[in-house]
Amino acid sequence: MDGRTASEPKLLIPWLSGFYTAVSDLWYPMIRLVAGGFLFYHGWGKLMSGVAPVAAGLAKYHIEPHVPAAYIVIFLETVGALCVALGLFTRFFAAGIAIEMAVIAFVAKLPLGFAQMEMFLLWGTVMFAIALRGGGPYSLDRLIGKEL
Repeated sequence: MDGRTASEPKLLIPWLSGFYTAVSDLWYPMIRLVAGGFLFYHGWGKLMSGVAPVAAGLAKYHIEPHVPAAYIVIFLETVGALCVALGLFTRFFAAGIAIEMAVIAFVAKLPLGFAQMEMFLLWGTVMFAIALRGGGPYSLDRLIGKEL
C-alpha cells in the first residue's frame, strides 16, 4: 500500500447502514449459541444412551481409558455445550471441547482419511476461536463480570 489506510467498503444499499450498525454485536453470540446448541444435541443423545455405548465407541478407536473418557465426553457435550451457548465459563468449556475435537480428529479419525476428520477439525477450530474470544457481549460471563 502507499501509506493510506484501508477503509470499509461502501454499501451498495446505503440505507441499510442503520440496520447493520444495530445488529453488529449479534454475530458472536449467534455463533456461540449455534455451536453450543448443535453440540448439546449430540451430547444429549450420548447422555440418553448411557456411558457404556459411548465408552465402547471410544474403545473401538483405541481411546483409553475409555470409561473415564466417556464421562468426560458426555459432560463436555452436555454441560459444556450449554455453558458455551449461554456464555458461562466460556473459555474453559470451549477449550475443553476443542481438545476433545482434536483427539477425535487426530486419534480416532485421521487413520480413516481427511473426509472422516474434517467435521471435527471444523468444530474444534470454532471452539478454539470461542475459547480465545471468551463469552463476549450478551454472555453470562459478561453479566457476572468474571471470566477465565
